[in-house]
Amino acid sequence: MRRAIALARANLGRTGDNPSVGCVIVKDGEIVGEGATAEGGRPHAEEAALAQAGGKARGAMAYVTLEPCASRSAGGKSCSERLVEAGVARVAVACDDASIHAAGAGAQRLRDAGIAVEGGLLADEAGDLYESYRPREA
Repeated sequence: MRRAIALARANLGRTGDNPSVGCVIVKDGEIVGEGATAEGGRPHAEEAALAQAGGKARGAMAYVTLEPCASRSAGGKSCSERLVEAGVARVAVACDDASIHAAGAGAQRLRDAGIAVEGGLLADEAGDLYESYRPREA
C-alpha cells in the first residue's frame, strides 16, 4: 500500500477534478502492475495497473488508495468492474470514497463477485491525499 500511496502522491494536483489514486497489483509477492490516476484524471489508477498486469492480475492482490469507482461520469467500465473482470482475488483499500461514483458501491460490487475487500489499510498515511477532495454530489 505504501507504493500505491507514493504513486498517488506523485500526481497530486495534476488529475483535474478527479482525486489522485494509486494502485499496485501484487501476485506471488511480486508487483505485476502499478499505476496512478493520469494527468487530467484519465485513465484511472486501477485501469493503468490492470493494463500493465495483463493476465497476471488473475488471482492477485490489488492495493488501492481510494475505493474503486462503481460508475464513471463519462460512461464506460468502472474500476470495480475492471477488477472483477480481471479476476483479482483480493483488494485492499486505504480510504473510502463518498462520491456518487463510489460511496460503498464499488467495494460492494467487488464483494458481490466474491473478491475479499479489506478497508482502512494505512488510511492514516493516505488520508492527507484526499483532504481537499470534494466528491461530486448527485
